[in-house]
Order: sequence, then C-alpha cells, then structure tokens
Amino acid sequence: MVDATMRALENTSISDWKIPPELIRALGVVMAAAAEANRDLGLVEPALANAIHEAASEVGRGAWDEHFQVDVFQTGSGTSWNMNANEVIANRANELLSAPRGAKIPVHPNDHVNRCQSSNDVIPTAINMACRAGSADLGAALESLQRSLERKTREFSSILKVGRTHLQDAVPMTLGQEFSGYARQVEKACHLLLRCFPSLEELAIGGTAVGTGINSHPDFARRAVAGITADAARTGIAFREAVNRFEAMAARDAQVELMGAVNAAAVCLTKIANDLRLLSSSPRTGFGEISLPSFQPGSSIMPGKVNPVILEMTLQAAAHIMGACFAVSIGSQTGPLEMNMMQPLIAAETLGALRLVAGTCCALAAKCVDGIAADAARGGMGGKKPGARHAPRAPDRLRPRREARAEGPGRKPLDPGGRDFGGRSHSGGSQEDPGSPLDARPAGLRGLETRSGKGLVWS
Repeated sequence: MVDATMRALENTSISDWKIPPELIRALGVVMAAAAEANRDLGLVEPALANAIHEAASEVGRGAWDEHFQVDVFQTGSGTSWNMNANEVIANRANELLSAPRGAKIPVHPNDHVNRCQSSNDVIPTAINMACRAGSADLGAALESLQRSLERKTREFSSILKVGRTHLQDAVPMTLGQEFSGYARQVEKACHLLLRCFPSLEELAIGGTAVGTGINSHPDFARRAVAGITADAARTGIAFREAVNRFEAMAARDAQVELMGAVNAAAVCLTKIANDLRLLSSSPRTGFGEISLPSFQPGSSIMPGKVNPVILEMTLQAAAHIMGACFAVSIGSQTGPLEMNMMQPLIAAETLGALRLVAGTCCALAAKCVDGIAADAARGGMGGKKPGARHAPRAPDRLRPRREARAEGPGRKPLDPGGRDFGGRSHSGGSQEDPGSPLDARPAGLRGLETRSGKGLVWS
C-alpha cells in the first residue's frame, strides 16, 4: 500500500465497513475500458495501456480484493477508493512489465491509470454499474419467491378458510386466494425494480471534475462507455453515456429511485412474514391454519418448541433494509452544487441492501414457503366446500331482533330480506311487499340485498 491509500487508512479507519466487492468489480471494469480508450486515442503508450488493462481486468475478476481496505467513512467523493484502485492497478501493471511495486515507473497511478478521469466521475459510474448488476440479482431472487408463492396458490386453491379483516372473522375465502395476494405483491415489487434500470444504466464517465470533461479527450467518454458495454454484453446490460453529466455527478437520484423499489420490497416481505407468522401460530391456541418447515429448535428451555425462525429473520432484515433506504435518502440530499459528498455511504448502503433483500427472498422461498403445509380443519370452515351457509355470522347481541328471532332451533339463517338461503320467506311478504322493512330504506339503496334463492357464491 502506498501514498494515498496508506494516508486514507491512517486517517479514516473508524469502522469495519470496507468497499463493497461489487464496487471493486465495477472499478476494475471502468479502468480497463479507460485504458483501452486511452490507448486507442494515443494518450497512453500501447505497452503501458495493455498492462493497465490486464491489471484492471484482474481487479474486475476479484483477484486483488484483499488490497482494498479503505473505510466506507472517508472523503465524501470516494476519492480514497478511486486512488486505492489506481494504485493497486498501477503496481500490478508495473509487475507485469517486470518493474517493482511502489516505484510508479513506468506506470503511474495518476498520469496513466487515471488519465482522462476523476474520482468525481469514476465513482458515480462504478456505483451505477454495481447497482445495476445487483438489481438484476435481486430481480431473480424476487421472481424465485414469486414462483414459490404461486405454487402454494395452486396447491391451496381448494382449501376453504375464514377471511379476516381487523383480525376479526369476515367472510369465506380460500387459502390459495390469500397466497395469490402475496404472489402479486412480489410481482409488483419486481415491476418497480425494473423501472429503475434505465437510470442506473446512465454513466457519468467523461465528466471528470464537475461534468465539463476538462482534461479529457472529446472521444474518451464514448469509447470508454463502449468498452464498458462490451464487457457487460454477457449480462445483456446496455450502459450508455449520461444524458446530462452534471446531474449524473451532482445527484444520486438513481440510487434514491432504486432504494424506493428496495423499500417497497422490504415492506412486501414484512407483510408476508407477519401474515405467515399469524397463520402458523400454534399448535393449540393460535390460528394454526398452516405449518412451517422446522429447521432448528426454538427454545433452550422448552423442548420441542419450534419458532418461525425464517420469518423472524425476514422481519429483521426488512427493518434493516428500511433503515438503509433512509440513510440513502439523507446521503443523496448532501450534494451541494456540483458533487454529492456522501457517495461511499450511498454505495455501501445501496449495495448492501440489494444483497440483503436478495438473500432474504431466496431463504424465505427455499426454507419457508416451499415447505408450508395447510391444515384445512383449522381454517374455521372445516375444509367444507365454499357456500353461503358457511359465512360467519355476528353474535345474536349484534344482530337485528327480527333476524335473531327467526333463526330459532332448526331454522336456517336469514338473508337481509327476511329469506333463508333456500329462498323461503319468513316475513310473509316479498322483498317488494310494502310491509317489508327493506322498503324503509332510501330508494337508492334498494336492490342491494342478497340474490334470493341462490345465496352467495365463493370462487
């Protein structure tokens, strides 16, 4: 370690948070593409540029991760990370050219590796690239969870249960319908994530210090982005030059947008995990409508007790992710004039959140949802075929006196029009009879009563 990197380690090593590995990969790709562009434009000698390209490619493959030790909490532009990469690549390039490490000859970290670049455009470029790749991984994890929930939707499609609102019994539904809502939530989270991709694919490279491109060749940005896109061709990501480099360097709106989608996914996971905890609460006094797969003991003092470990893991991860979203919002506000000055924090929180949501989705699908089993007898409907006669009724004290009196022993429940669900009238008149209590309602409310003779139909 030399010069800028060593000074950063001496001055800002206050935590165990280091540069995210995804960002190291992205910096390697950026600097390899820059080396090619500088070689083709005649700005760096071919032998030096080729050595830089090879060294940067090795960094992009993760060969030198142990040499990236600078703290997340450092200069707000991420300059220490950029110089760490410049110095590692320069040292490795010199080794490839049979020169000793630390000599800065023939390859210099600033004059050659950093040619036509600045920390102010390289770091935002690498952040967007790393976030775009991480978003693709998250999308795949969300789709995996969605498929698991859709399988359970089909598996539970014929299991009848009582739906609940306000945690009180409401009306019948199937367990499959309940799970279909969860699957749709995850699907919508995927759609929100996809909408973030175009902003993440805009790259600030070529803007150098403040976005004007000072000290950079006019064709450098186009060539560098072409090299980055060629490297990303295997993933199908089409990176492009930023529409406006001043925005791309001064603001981190792309990460704010992305973390909005990540936050939505975290909220979705929280809702699903909380519901599954309720539905699986058991074995004697809870809902017990579903059972979760058991992976580990739940108590050190109560043998045989099994806790919803994966669901509680999910809830804690989601809470952490929501905090990260807030941190990125605060960090993105701190961009006075031409440069955001919380780039390292934004990078670390965003990339960490992407990893955490993806890992949570995969664990939730494989270690919980896929192994859920239903207990039809505990759903409140006894596994019976859907039908209006199974609709939960309010206690007598909460029902109209006429209706309660009519439902004596052996009598069927009444619909609001004074009929049972077989269509027979207990009031002595039809619903259109002037003596019917329904006629006292305003005209606009008439006709809303249950269809006579057929009852309610549950699909």
